[in-house]
Amino acid sequence: MLMRTDPFRDLDRLAQQLMGPGTWSKPSAMPMDAYREGDDYVVAFDLPGVTADAIDIDVERNMLTVKAERRPVAKADDVQMELSERPLGAFSRQIVLADTLDTEHIHADYDAGVLTLRIPIAERAKPRKISVGVGSGRKEISG
Repeated sequence: MLMRTDPFRDLDRLAQQLMGPGTWSKPSAMPMDAYREGDDYVVAFDLPGVTADAIDIDVERNMLTVKAERRPVAKADDVQMELSERPLGAFSRQIVLADTLDTEHIHADYDAGVLTLRIPIAERAKPRKISVGVGSGRKEISG
């Protein structure tokens, strides 16, 4: 049997019941980091315990939607749960992407419970030099 001493256990349990983890009808948000790395915009989502086939990524115009499900692990009939703190259910996050990102070439990778999306910066949004032409801009008009 697993025992722990935590003076705030009842308070944590009450807060979790009120705010609760996501359910399949009411998904909860997943933690994420977003940053620029070179010519890519990177978004990393924490999804521990979620299988890769339970992750759904959609892009419609500039709206990126990531959905995932963590289902209960199948247990034998003689198993009696003593403590269950890992949230189950649906997780969802929507992000509005800037027009400067190339949503046609998003690359997704899932490793060690972290979903990483790499979104290239569009060519039109990258810094570029504008050359200045030098020349005799005057022409003589003969009549």
